Amino acid sequence: MNIEIIPAIDIIGGQCVRLTQGDYGRKTTYGADPVEIARNYEAIGIRRLHVVDLDGAKAAAPQNLGTLRKIASATGLDIQYGGGIKSGEALRAVLEAGANRAICGSIAVTDPERFEEWLAAYGPEHIVLGADTKAGKVAINGWTESSETDVQTVIRRFAARGLRQTICTDISRDGMLAGPNFDLYATLQEEFPQVEITVSGGIASSDDIVRLDGMGLRSVIVGKAIYEGRITLKDLEQCLRNE
Repeated sequence: MNIEIIPAIDIIGGQCVRLTQGDYGRKTTYGADPVEIARNYEAIGIRRLHVVDLDGAKAAAPQNLGTLRKIASATGLDIQYGGGIKSGEALRAVLEAGANRAICGSIAVTDPERFEEWLAAYGPEHIVLGADTKAGKVAINGWTESSETDVQTVIRRFAARGLRQTICTDISRDGMLAGPNFDLYATLQEEFPQVEITVSGGIASSDDIVRLDGMGLRSVIVGKAIYEGRITLKDLEQCLRNE
């Protein structure tokens, strides 16, 4: 198996939570310690962790940097962190707190020139485009608003500037455990072969991961399926052994 599995830790108030379709009113709190969860992932061979600061996404500035620092100091994981990165100060704070990759979504739509500056200044290995889609359009501000821009247009612009990774969440599938939008990801990866299209939203079982791997996708984020026991640590370990 060639696809990289990236477990997700979504944080509100320092606790692990999951939202359904990005709705803060449909929140499940799992109460587990994010640091302990991160350590468990690293112990089975996971290399990269997806951390979403949901408080930050809502507040338009990172709010859980303390938790990020704890995870970074307790593990050697490659951490990609998103949520509220809308200023140069916020970006620097996230990278200095231990994230190796900063996920920038809203800013890429509302101020694309600034995103291009960050891409040039920090390099495409550290700046990730968050292009989350709702009914074909990119959603911004913690998924509370839809822009008039489609995903392909956003990726196309920055791919020409050296972008290497895009995390694309189909919001209609997020937290639904109903399988990802396979057609969307196949189309994006075919159109942008030089960009790693990271699949996010809807993963329900190991079979979904196997199918995405067979389609040539390079990385996938898994969240609720792990918390709900649909995919166990043993399942993840088996997938990693098959790499």
